[in-house]
Amino acid sequence: MIAIRTAEEIEILRQCNLLVSKTLAEVARYIRPGVTTLELDRKAHEYIRDHKAIPAFLGYKGFPKTLCTSVNSQVVHGIPSSYVLKEGDIVSIDCGVMQNGYFGDSAYTFAVGSITEKLRNLLKVTRESLYLGIQAAIEGNRIGDIGQAVQVHCEKAGFSVVREMVGHGLGKSLHEPPEVPNYGKTGKGVKLQAGMVICIEPMINLGRKDIVQDADGWTIRTSDHLPSAHFEHAVAINKGEAEVLSTFQYIEEVYKPDIFNE
Repeated sequence: MIAIRTAEEIEILRQCNLLVSKTLAEVARYIRPGVTTLELDRKAHEYIRDHKAIPAFLGYKGFPKTLCTSVNSQVVHGIPSSYVLKEGDIVSIDCGVMQNGYFGDSAYTFAVGSITEKLRNLLKVTRESLYLGIQAAIEGNRIGDIGQAVQVHCEKAGFSVVREMVGHGLGKSLHEPPEVPNYGKTGKGVKLQAGMVICIEPMINLGRKDIVQDADGWTIRTSDHLPSAHFEHAVAINKGEAEVLSTFQYIEEVYKPDIFNE
C-alpha cells in the first residue's frame, strides 16, 4: 500500500529531512585525511540527539551505527569503523533520522582531499543523475521514468547502475513502497501520484554493475573492487516539479566542492 501524504505530513517530513541535511553538513566539517569513519559517526549521533531526534539507522534490523559510511568500492551500508580516511578516497555518507513519528533519509558522496579525474567525473555524473531523476518525478509519470533518466545519463558517461539496491518510499517507516530503481523504461512501473514521498538514490559504479556483500552482513561493495558513488534526496511528488525535502545546500556551504562548480 503506497501512502499519499497530507500537506501537514509533508511539512513534518520536510523538517525531518532538513535535520538529516544539517547532520550531513555537520559531519562534512570533519571529513579529511586522518579521520576515522567511526569519528564521523560519533559526530552525527551527537548532533541528532542534540536536536531531539532519533538516529534512524541505529538498531534498524540490527545495524550497529548511526551512519552508513561507504568508502571507495563500498557501494552502501558500510559500517563506521577504525578505518582512517586517506587522501584520494571517496566516502558515501548515508544518514537517517526519526522525529515526531516520521523519517528523513539522505546521502552524499564526499571527496577526501584531492581525487583523480575519473573519480571527480563519477561523483559529478552521479549527482547530475539524481537531479535528472527528480525532474522525471512528477504526477502522471511512472517509476520507470525516474529510473530511465538516471540510467541513460550514467551509462552514456561510461558508468554502470547497481540493480539490486534501490530507492524507496519514505514516511512513518524508513523504507516504504514503492521501490525506486535507478534503471527502467519510460512509462513502466508504478504511476506517480501527488502526495507520494520517495527517496531517489542513484548508486553508480565506475566499473561493472555487479555487487557482493561482505561477511559483516551489511556492507555492499562492487565485485570488481572499483569505486562507487551514491547521492540521495527525499522528494514529494506534485502535479508539476517535485518538491525536494532534503537539501545539499548546508553540506556544500561547509564542504565547498569544486567538482560541481565546473
